[in-house]
Amino acid sequence: MEILQYTPEHHAFREQFRAYLAENVIPHIPQWEADHIVPPEVWRDLGRNGYLCTATPKEYGGHGMDFLYSVIITEEIGKTGFCGLTLGLHSDIVVPYIETFGTEEQKKKFLPGCVTGDTITSVAMTEPGTGSDLSSMSTTAVEDGDDIIIDGTKTFISNGINTNLCVVAARDPEVSNPYEAISLYLVEGDRPGFERGRHLDKMGFNSQDTSELFFSKCRIPKENLLGQKGGGFIILMQKLQQERLICAIGAVVAAEMMTERMIQYCKETTRNGKPLSKFQAIQFELVEMATEAKLGRAFLDKLIAEHVAGEQVVVEVSMAKYWTTDLAKRTIDRAISIVGEPAMAESLGLAQAMRDIRILPIFAGTNEVMKIVAARFMGL
Repeated sequence: MEILQYTPEHHAFREQFRAYLAENVIPHIPQWEADHIVPPEVWRDLGRNGYLCTATPKEYGGHGMDFLYSVIITEEIGKTGFCGLTLGLHSDIVVPYIETFGTEEQKKKFLPGCVTGDTITSVAMTEPGTGSDLSSMSTTAVEDGDDIIIDGTKTFISNGINTNLCVVAARDPEVSNPYEAISLYLVEGDRPGFERGRHLDKMGFNSQDTSELFFSKCRIPKENLLGQKGGGFIILMQKLQQERLICAIGAVVAAEMMTERMIQYCKETTRNGKPLSKFQAIQFELVEMATEAKLGRAFLDKLIAEHVAGEQVVVEVSMAKYWTTDLAKRTIDRAISIVGEPAMAESLGLAQAMRDIRILPIFAGTNEVMKIVAARFMGL
């Protein structure tokens, strides 16, 4: 019995998107990985074909589809093994901030471009030395007449090079309570004082452009405030359920695909005249990998169904995010142990997969933070 009830339209969309990826994405992955960036025209082509912001309401140029379409897109990209095209960040994490908390004017101004791919979004929270602690944020936002002046530095910003619309978290230096001081602002990429820093060379996610962002007396109009002044922390917390769910989807798909790949590899690879899959020790490894992947899928699909139904599952999603990303990390580690020395060859792809997967326990709040969140809700 399937937990998620996909319609024929969902299945048709999955097949269409899978074919699109095969023709328009997969052949270009080696070049994008070498260049450490996906060209902006790829985003525009995705938008023209209806694969960005599928949930955005039609009145703002979107498609008004349900969350299962986002699940399909995240899963199908995950099945390619390519981590450089962060559609989930754009469509399911950043854009929903604008959809939920933006004014009518902001929605009409910004959302149509997000749907077409002419606008590539990012969210700038992380700062040098602050880690997951938003209360230590040093970037400031000061009112000056009808404008806001932003000063500060952000780092490890996904889509940082391509972005032309950034949701920036900054604090009012006159407010003492660090959580009440944080607000969110919409900063267009061509604003004076907004500069991109280094295009960071990092471990994994090679073609996903990650950079520093600098704000030096960056002046924006007051109407670019997103939501209520001082409400930034609450806005971020309200949207973390979907962000962490998207992360868990990617992690479960990674574990599933790696398990399938190892099963096939062990059937085709021989040692001492017989397939690896006939050795009991290998069988045990593969069975355990497959079992854990199925456990992760069952937990994930239940949470997706509850999220689609509008239920608050913050604690369960925090649990799922830490467990599934640890699962993905365990699975690739087991795969490398099974393959042995040949796994170190870049041509096999396991070394790259290990680098890509290792970041998942850090994304969307570290797994230690996930456990803290769960512990608090459990009254511990």
